[in-house]
Amino acid sequence: MSRNDSFNLCNYFLGESRLSSIGNETAIAYRGDRLSYLDLRRLVDDWAARLIESGVSAGDGVALLLYDSPIFIAAFLAGAAIGAVSLPVNTALSADEIQFIIADSGARLIICEAELQAKLAGLKRGAGEAPAVCLVDGRRWSRDEILERDESSEYAQTTSDSPAFMLYTSGSTGTPKGALHRQGAPRDTALTYGAKVLQLTKADRAYSSSRLFFAYGLGNSLTFPLAAGATVILDCERPTPERIARIFAEQQPTVFFGVPAVYRALLDFDANQELDTSSLRLCVSAGEALPARIFEEWRDRFNLEILDGIGSTEMLHIFIANRPNEARPGSSGRLVDGYRARLLDESGREVLADSGNLWVSGASAFMGYWNRADLTAATIQDGWVKTGDLYRRDDDGYYYHVGRSDDCFKVSGLWVSPIEVESVLAAHPAVVEAAVVSAIGADGLATARAFVVIRTVGDADKIIAELKDFARMRLPRYKAPSEICIVQGLPRTATGKVQRFKLRDLGVSTTTEEKA
Repeated sequence: MSRNDSFNLCNYFLGESRLSSIGNETAIAYRGDRLSYLDLRRLVDDWAARLIESGVSAGDGVALLLYDSPIFIAAFLAGAAIGAVSLPVNTALSADEIQFIIADSGARLIICEAELQAKLAGLKRGAGEAPAVCLVDGRRWSRDEILERDESSEYAQTTSDSPAFMLYTSGSTGTPKGALHRQGAPRDTALTYGAKVLQLTKADRAYSSSRLFFAYGLGNSLTFPLAAGATVILDCERPTPERIARIFAEQQPTVFFGVPAVYRALLDFDANQELDTSSLRLCVSAGEALPARIFEEWRDRFNLEILDGIGSTEMLHIFIANRPNEARPGSSGRLVDGYRARLLDESGREVLADSGNLWVSGASAFMGYWNRADLTAATIQDGWVKTGDLYRRDDDGYYYHVGRSDDCFKVSGLWVSPIEVESVLAAHPAVVEAAVVSAIGADGLATARAFVVIRTVGDADKIIAELKDFARMRLPRYKAPSEICIVQGLPRTATGKVQRFKLRDLGVSTTTEEKA
């Protein structure tokens, strides 16, 4: 589809032609309220008018420091409607991180949950004046607050290629970067992953434990359900296993989106309290590679596959995915129709029989990093986007995650994939999860250091010795970790990705380390 066609994202979801057929269908279920698609359009029009009244015009940034509620969806689409650039911000970030993102983006207005306003104290807009702040209370919002405007705001004359929103990377390797996306990008993901893999219908009820301010959550809770005329179940509370179980029981979603750590937590929850998954027809995972063990336990426990896939902030959503009844444990699946992928070695040559750096191409690719021209040039080359992931591809076209390109390391001159070692350790019944990084051993040589979370507390030295023997029986000696540290939890981004760069800075306690 032409990049220069007349296109507005808000109109794509809520235009008159669509509303004539789905206007009375339920768009959002929230805290006992039901919003039809007509209600949502009225709410969007109200927020579009508010943005204009606040001095926001086409091209201006509008930061959304909001919980998952109808306000988020309405403000996001209102920004698109008037040609502004929406800037979803992770509410769980620290004040310093939030202020960095807002200052870096140059936002003109911040729509902020009232209880989070302390995180904005002292904020300046880059080197200039502080942005205006509009306070809301998403937890107490109800449909009674929808205002009927006498006239709808006039939509901006945008195209598919007009800037619409910016998503900041989760920072799994350091400072967040703003990935700028076009008006047409969500449509592109709806026509590819949404239509080809999820195949939602108006009868579906989608629920995502990943929030709307993530690229993954934005697709799960906005793009895909709205494009299908389905219902999205929104919840502003923290998605604990108890909370998710309650939503499963009371709201009866048909499609659930989570990350591997959430599926692990739900399995552990079900061991003590029954988890009702009877309404689910589809379970999806992304964020990081889904361990085969979690896939198999979930399938055996609930007779449901988890469709793992890989996406990125830069590509907006999933571009390699498993399909229903075709999922393979430990695999990210096959290429989604509409995308291309290739594996390259360090010299830029295509790899056919080994692992390589994954590059991907597709219509949903971002426009570039905000104010990071050098990084943009290194990441986007001739229409291809470097993901930073190492993958291998089998003869059937299934892709298997080997690790991040900056996570793999050499021991004895040979490459070690953290993912491979972690999978072996996670197969031990005492291990909940594991992460592996490079380290320098007592002998001054490179080695693999593992951090593990275990199920029960016991003799640390005994458990470590057992784990090391377990790994050595299943891995070449150079890949088996010579140092193991038992920890209470792994540092993760809000999207669930392990922050290995933080683990590399940790020392190993003498009470939890056994030298090789």
